[in-house]
Amino acid sequence: MSTEALIRELRAELDDGGLRGSFLVRDLRTGEEAGIEPDLEFPTASLVKIPLAVAVLELVRAGEVDGAEPVLLRPGGAPTGVGRFRHPARVAVEDLLYLAMAISDNVAAEALFTIAPPARVTESLRRMGVRGITVRHPMSDLSDTPADRLGPDDAYLAHSLAIGAGTAGRGHMMPQLDVTVGNSGTARAFTDLLQELWSPSAVDPAIAERVRGLMGDNMMRQRLAPDFASDASKWSSKTGTLLNLRHEVGVVEHADGQAFAVAVLTESRVPAIIQPGAESLMARVAVSLRDHLRGG
Repeated sequence: MSTEALIRELRAELDDGGLRGSFLVRDLRTGEEAGIEPDLEFPTASLVKIPLAVAVLELVRAGEVDGAEPVLLRPGGAPTGVGRFRHPARVAVEDLLYLAMAISDNVAAEALFTIAPPARVTESLRRMGVRGITVRHPMSDLSDTPADRLGPDDAYLAHSLAIGAGTAGRGHMMPQLDVTVGNSGTARAFTDLLQELWSPSAVDPAIAERVRGLMGDNMMRQRLAPDFASDASKWSSKTGTLLNLRHEVGVVEHADGQAFAVAVLTESRVPAIIQPGAESLMARVAVSLRDHLRGG
């Protein structure tokens, strides 16, 4: 099948499944790529934790921050990790990186943002040559949405608002979903970031290796991992979820030496929190693009 025919078919599948997405798969050895709207800008949700980790590790390597320094964390404000603790805890800076990346702990990430503020993270991205990702606010801004003010029985109302309150120019009534005021990025930009982490030129190789390890420790395995991870392939990634947004970016490394960067950013038209069909569809489209490149 030609690339054009494949893209048409996959677009139709996404539309039938109630999804719009920005997809890009790139062969990290050859640079060949295939995608669907790869330059469409999306709010990044927890994908922002990847460049945050890079920026913090740069400060540690420069001696400006002690990676062993304990940071006091207070429970609350997040559904996972320290947010579910009953008591305050002290965690070392470098261990905060593990919590933020492996279990997407927003309390840990918020503490890291006090070390590397949004402007510093964006500056780090620009030094890497990544232009399509902008970091404007810390994680705490993501916890003040209608979904956080409504009970579980009314969560669909927040999702309905998220779906219906956007503009053609990617603006939105909710600032977290407005790409002009919130953290934003594209599938192409995240693919560029993955390329730099797996083949570092502007990033210190030791920092790139550490971030790759953190992405390999990701415990959120319900989205693309079932289709990319196997005994013959390693999947290292970071997910991002906010209201009707479901993202994942990562690299699949095959036993034969081939490696593909995969970036998937999507928004759903279905006002539901749990959507296993959407997770499966995201993976199916991404795998189809990878298979097309691998067989080409």
